[in-house]
Amino acid sequence: WPYCRKRCSYCNFNKYVVPTVDEVAVRACLVQEARTLLRLSQVQSVTSVFFGGGTPSLASPRTIAAVLEAVAGAAHLPMGAEVTLEANPSSISPARLAGFKEAGINRLSIGVQSLDDAELRLLGREHTAAEARGAVEAARRLFPGRTSIDLLFGLPGQSQDAWARGLAAALGLCDDHISLYQLTLERGTALAAQVWGGTLPTPPQDLLADMYQTARAMLVAAGFRHYEVSNFARKGALSTHNLSYWRAEQYIGVGPGAHGRFVPRGEGGCSREARVQTLEPDAWMREVRSQGHGTRRRVVLSPLAQ
Repeated sequence: WPYCRKRCSYCNFNKYVVPTVDEVAVRACLVQEARTLLRLSQVQSVTSVFFGGGTPSLASPRTIAAVLEAVAGAAHLPMGAEVTLEANPSSISPARLAGFKEAGINRLSIGVQSLDDAELRLLGREHTAAEARGAVEAARRLFPGRTSIDLLFGLPGQSQDAWARGLAAALGLCDDHISLYQLTLERGTALAAQVWGGTLPTPPQDLLADMYQTARAMLVAAGFRHYEVSNFARKGALSTHNLSYWRAEQYIGVGPGAHGRFVPRGEGGCSREARVQTLEPDAWMREVRSQGHGTRRRVVLSPLAQ
């Protein structure tokens, strides 16, 4: 789901802020592309589904349900398979969360990023710290043990003490999975322009390393297992979807700008390909309608790259 209500100051993802979205048209194309690529891959079973973006929690539960029905119709989607929705705190009311659960979502990944209002303003986030807390609490009631939160560190001007305090607050709020990401200054973003222009300080590399080590120590002490570079889990709440990337399993990317890596056995392929779908949503929809999918680029991978 490539659409957002606003563009955060640090984000250069493939996302679009538009006045209106023709959700019926987007839904039909997501369903069609999912069916086409699953048939092309000839996979027999799907172990996980991840709705990313953009802001997929802006899509209606009906769209989520339609995509999951398409997946289950084209391949085996086991009962209890991990089905994750990325969500912003500002777009997940309790009623909306209940709708997503009814649609088939059984795990949430909430983009909290920070529990400090000044840091959230710096990042250009739409929500406040209080809204983030309320969203996580509501999510945990509906998805106990299956609510993850994302946090960012290494913000311009952020001290190690401030980061440790923020993480301690997050530990008092979170469920059993946390993803920590060091802020990356991306060309073309407002935040990068401010840092590179000298308006905001550049975080020192040694401080960033110390922040990461501090976080790791705090999380391990709280019972979390550091199971992947950015991801921590306790009580067995490791993400199946995250692990599939690290285990070099096949995956199919559906939607504008999505990436996938799979063997197109349905057209006689025997080598894994890296595929990228067309970035711009309207162009992607035209391609899906004309050829069943919007794959713009495909590269046959060497055995080492697979």
